Amino acid sequence: MRQQVGESLWQLSRGQTAVVKGFAQSLTEAYRVRLVELGFRPGAAIACTMAPRLGAPKLYRVDNAVYSLERKIAECIQTEPTAV
Repeated sequence: MRQQVGESLWQLSRGQTAVVKGFAQSLTEAYRVRLVELGFRPGAAIACTMAPRLGAPKLYRVDNAVYSLERKIAECIQTEPTAV
């Protein structure tokens, strides 16, 4: 199953990868800055490493770190699928 172009990071399932394309306009500047500091910058390769059920935060690998993001934040990160 492939992710469609322009979907949010939240749409990734466990094991899927994508590239960050940008952020939603609704995301505040403070969140944008912090996400970029953590490695969620445009062009960064992201992998979903864990996707618990019932809306729990998902785990994403970026660079050599793994971060937990809640749905409302992950939905503001726009992505594009990577070639497998």
